[in-house]
Amino acid sequence: MCFYQGTANEQLHICSEKCRYSCDIRRGGRPFLCEICNKAFSKKCDLITHQRIHSGEKPYSCDVCNKAFSRQSSLITHLCIHSGERPYSCEVCNKAFSRKSGLITHQYIHSGESPYRCEVCNKAFSQQRNLITHQYIHSGESPNRCEVCNKAFNQRSHLIAHQRIHSGERPYSCKVCNKAFNHRSNLITHQRIHSGERRYSCEVCNKAFRLKCNMIRHQRLHSAERPYVCRV
Repeated sequence: MCFYQGTANEQLHICSEKCRYSCDIRRGGRPFLCEICNKAFSKKCDLITHQRIHSGEKPYSCDVCNKAFSRQSSLITHLCIHSGERPYSCEVCNKAFSRKSGLITHQYIHSGESPYRCEVCNKAFSQQRNLITHQYIHSGESPNRCEVCNKAFNQRSHLIAHQRIHSGERPYSCKVCNKAFNHRSNLITHQRIHSGERRYSCEVCNKAFRLKCNMIRHQRLHSAERPYVCRV
């Protein structure tokens, strides 16, 4: 029972504060509510960042390639692509990563853990994104579609890489000769020209190659395999 006596406005203010406190408790101490989707946050800054999903605002831009991000942390992680910085190293094999999440996923290789399992065929994966991509096999869905040529992809990363064909963007540059590439994997392969690295070795004669395709072609000398037949 309330024993406070006051004006109607004062009592209304007290009731409003009690209601707000009650709502905060029900939300688990998350008083900041998105007006669009009703998701609640404990910090106002988190709500502001979340609202950019709805508005499409991306206030943080890369000075190198002009790619924009809704979160400053995402921009900082992206900058590692250009700087080559990889601050997270595996304690087992010393492989380095630009993202902590990449290191955690990599460590499943050593532990053998595959925590993400398909509910349809029971196949297990070490990365959640691989599971999501795999599930498109069962659903037949291709959710990532190019706005220019309408080509569809299971993975968003493949769509982004494909779009560089239309834009001509080459964000990966060699620090030695400045040659630019639209795929990071192509840059890594190119850098072996300068380093002299030949990571692919023939198991028969130990001859080493810079490209895996060249090693496979060489191995046919030992196996006598001739996969290409003239149809005429």
